[in-house]
Formats: sequence, structure tokens, C-alpha cells
Amino acid sequence: MSDPRPFLVGGEWRTSDDVLDVRFPYTNEIIGRVYQASDRDLEDAIRAAERGFALTRKLPAHARSRILLNLAEQMERRRDELIETLILEGGKARKVAAGEVARALETVRVSAEEAKRIHGEIITIDWTEAGEGRQGFVQRVPLGPVLGIAPFNYPLNLACHKLAPAIAAGNSFILKPASATPLSALLLAEMTLDAGFPPEALSVVVCRGAKAEKLVADPRIKYFTFTGSSEIGWHLKNLAGRKRVGLELGGNAAAIVHEDANLAYAARRIAVGGFANAGQNCIAVQRVLLHRPIYNQAMELLLDHVSQLVTGDPRDPATDVGPMIDQGAADDAMAKVSEAIAQGARALLGGTSEGRMIAPTVLDGTTPQMRVNREEIFAPVLTVAPYDTFDEAIRLANDTGYGLQSGLFTQNVNRIMQAFDEIEVGGLQINDVSTFRVDQMPYGGVKGSGVGREGPRYAIEEMTEMKLMVLNLGGGIL
Repeated sequence: MSDPRPFLVGGEWRTSDDVLDVRFPYTNEIIGRVYQASDRDLEDAIRAAERGFALTRKLPAHARSRILLNLAEQMERRRDELIETLILEGGKARKVAAGEVARALETVRVSAEEAKRIHGEIITIDWTEAGEGRQGFVQRVPLGPVLGIAPFNYPLNLACHKLAPAIAAGNSFILKPASATPLSALLLAEMTLDAGFPPEALSVVVCRGAKAEKLVADPRIKYFTFTGSSEIGWHLKNLAGRKRVGLELGGNAAAIVHEDANLAYAARRIAVGGFANAGQNCIAVQRVLLHRPIYNQAMELLLDHVSQLVTGDPRDPATDVGPMIDQGAADDAMAKVSEAIAQGARALLGGTSEGRMIAPTVLDGTTPQMRVNREEIFAPVLTVAPYDTFDEAIRLANDTGYGLQSGLFTQNVNRIMQAFDEIEVGGLQINDVSTFRVDQMPYGGVKGSGVGREGPRYAIEEMTEMKLMVLNLGGGIL
């Protein structure tokens, strides 16, 4: 096996005495090793970020945009390497890994465009007599060093959703990748340096989550952006102090299918939205709500699509559903499924597992109080329940502590507008599933699902501050 991969501190590749094994989730074999950062390395990363910010804040828009376009070119050239890395470190099915790399490229390219669109405005000051003869000017300025903590499930694209807007806004950046999936982050670091980003302004530190709390709490970090579980996200927010925070957390998304929906299309999209990436997706469909008049027909269509999903080795191009990230995640999901069945639910499909592989599972007969509905399952598991009225469907969709995205299938514009007004989520997808996301759109949740918004334009707003100047036009006249 090759030597462990070093981590990056202010453009310097470093080693340590602490080595982490990276394992292929499908076989549990070691496919890479990385050095882990010490407390001293983390301190050095913050100091480097401060020095780097003195450089990045002065970069003109065209330079920031060019760095990002160069990064996209690097990623395009190394596309196959990125795909293989995502498959091996995360157990991601090949087709899903290829889709993630394509999306990451779009995230970077959109950020390159948005680097040129960080506009200010002129504000009229003379609304009152005291403001006569004055003119106001507002521009957005970078906040300072940004810390991003990325998850295992989409380790490349969600890292790019933090890195690329930070570069576009003129901030320095520290990335802490998930311990299960650090290899893609280190590749991204190589490419970012090769793209021309000031080396002092970039660190990618591999370390355990508890150690990263030092970074979160440090006041020299001006913005902290986290994607991961709700429990960890809200804990870290409590540590963050006065700094601005963006949290993209968990969900247990609902898909409502009304009697006037295109049932064949809805069933096909739910099968994709519930089981892509083995359900390890914060906007995966988890709770399916079917209008009672079409319940049996829709259920038959859904079960047919789910039964055709191919499970197995994620390296096989035909595979739809690969392994869970680790045995603990698989055991936790299966505990929720077994508990629901013991409480009266039925497994119409699946309900079984072998090691880290969970068979695509569809449950009926569940109740809102069961953990398979109340909590985020983050696994290839759907629950299906009937409803009688549209008001009941909205109530069931909202009966959760989460509020990331939901899907609604109907042709009735009045129901669409009612749902848009009443369903408590950050994003509502009409005639599609909650899993739909394109990377330029504003993305984030309400309630337990987080604060702030991702998407390059919106992340740039989070990573910049409005700064006002009022010009007294007569005050300088002699």
C-alpha cells in the first residue's frame, strides 16, 4: 500500500504520527491512509487563514473568477480519478459518483460567474431633512477566514458548495472533511492550489470531529458552514460564539401524491428519490403520503419500480443501491426498521440487511410516532401511508421536527399554492421529489433542518457583509 496522504496547512503539505485508515464500505478493505492534523496544525491553519485573507480580500473579481474556472478545468481533467475516489471512499454507486462530479463542476462554474456579480447599491439618504446633501453607498465585503465542515455522503460537491463561494467572495478557507471520506477533499485541495488560489489561504485538515471543535469555537474564524446531522450541527452552533453560522442539517422529507397526479411519473421519481446513494441523502424521500382513492394503484406502481433496483457492488455500472457508509449506520437504520415492524408495520419490500447492505425497503402500517417517521433514517427505507384530505396531507407532512424539502404531485394550482404557503420547509418541489436539487438554487431548511442557505449566490451573501459609506456632498467644500 502507498504511503499515507498528507494534509494541507496554509499551502504546506504536512504529516504526523496519527494515521487514519480509509476503507471501502462495500468490502471494508483499506483503500487509503491519511495523516491526521494535531492541535498545533489546527492553530497553524487558523494563523495561515488570517495571513491568507490579507491576500484574498484584495483579489479583483476577474482574478477570483479565473481561479474558479481554472479549478473547474482541473476537475474536468481529473474527472475519472474523482469518480473512482468517490466510489472507493464512500461506497457510492458509479452512476451516483459520476453525477456528483458533474454537479461539483457546475457548483464551481456557477461560483465563478457569481464572483463577478457581488453588487452593491446606492441608497437615497435625503428622506429626511437631516439627510439632505448626502448620498449612501453600500458594497459587500468578505467576512474573513471561513471554516467548512463537509459530510461523507456527497464529500466533493458539498465541499465545493463551501470552498467555491468562499473563493468567489474573497475569503480564505479551511476545510475539515468527514473522516470516512477525506481523499476527495485532498484531491480538491491539490486542484485548488494548481488553479492559482493563494496557498496561505487554503487548508484541508483531516481530524476527528471532537478535535475540530477548536476551529468552530475560535473567534478568528468569521464564518462557519456545516453539513451533517442535526444533533451535531446544533451542538457546534452553540460552540461558535458570535461568528456567523450556516447549517445544512437533516431531514425526513415527505412526498405527497394526490389523486390528480401523474402516478406513473410520481412512482418512478419516488423510487429514485428514496434510494439514490442508498438513501444517505438529507433530502431523500422518507415518508410517502398517498391520497386514499389512488393508494392501491400508486403503491403497486411504486413497489414495481423499487423491486427493479439493483443492489450490490458500487463499482458495477448497473448498481443502483450500494452499501451504507459503515456498519454502525446500517445497524442504526435496521434497528428503526425492526422496531417499526415490532410495533405493527409491515415490510412490503426489503426489511432485511446483510452487513452494510440494506435491501431497498418499503413499509406500510407505520404511525407518525415511530422512529422510522419521526427521525431521519438516512438509509434506503420508505414508509407509505394514506390520507383522506389535502389538509390532512399537509398536517402529516408538517408533523416532524425537520423542514428541509418536500415534494408534491398534483395538477391543481390551488393545492400547489396552499402547500407553498403551509408546508414548513425551505424548499417545495412541485411534481417532483424532495431530492431534486440543482446547485445554483437557494438551498436550506427551517426548524431542525438548519439556518442559512447554500447555492453559490446565496452562500456568497452569507460569507460577505454589507458595508455602508455616507458621503456628505457639501462637507468637503471650502
